[in-house]
Amino acid sequence: MIKWLATLLGYIFFRFPGAVLGFILGSLLDTTSIGKGDFKTVFSDQPKVTPADFELNLLSLSSIVIKADGRVNQTELDYVRLYFVSAYGKERANATFRTFNEIIKKREVSAPRICMYINQHTRYPSRLQILHFLFGIANADGSISSSEASEIQKIAGFLRINVRDFESIKAMFFKTGDHAYKILEIEKTATDSEVKKAYRTMAKKYHPDKLQHMDEVYKKGAEEKFREVQKAYDSIKKERGIS
Repeated sequence: MIKWLATLLGYIFFRFPGAVLGFILGSLLDTTSIGKGDFKTVFSDQPKVTPADFELNLLSLSSIVIKADGRVNQTELDYVRLYFVSAYGKERANATFRTFNEIIKKREVSAPRICMYINQHTRYPSRLQILHFLFGIANADGSISSSEASEIQKIAGFLRINVRDFESIKAMFFKTGDHAYKILEIEKTATDSEVKKAYRTMAKKYHPDKLQHMDEVYKKGAEEKFREVQKAYDSIKKERGIS
């Protein structure tokens, strides 16, 4: 029950990235509350994992992105705080922030260590959504600095995100001259036939009918990705005059 409430609140405030993280964290809360059994979540079966562990590690990664350009941007901080409040309620969110503040006074935040923990306790699709969330934080003030992008790229490496997935997610936030091509995972020098082939491949990969077996939150994510693929293809067709 908690996971669906967290998913709904996350989607209301932050669209798909918030919905996915709400589902991830809510699932862990549900699992903790009902104990062991046949209940499956996006996390591996690790009895020592607690919601607080994941909250603090996620907050730690968020802090790395927020401080990447040498200053704390209030808009980005508010983005994270609002998400935590929507997912856990004001009292729990504030308690998490207080605990985090005490921890960072005693030791430096280590992205490799945090990501190692996350890799051990989450599946690859969940890590992709964490990456999407971090880009959302960096973009909260309307732009992503080169230092923020660099830190997120390092984190992506620690999370074992492959280059194509990283570039595809990044292209959703960086509207550069070739972002449509990156979403389709091709080069701008691709021929018209290669563009059409890439579109068919990506459309098939993310078509909602192919993902009926997945959790609803991932189907929604695939639908959003499918729309991005369609928009990217339409943009390239218009640019090239492809009928």
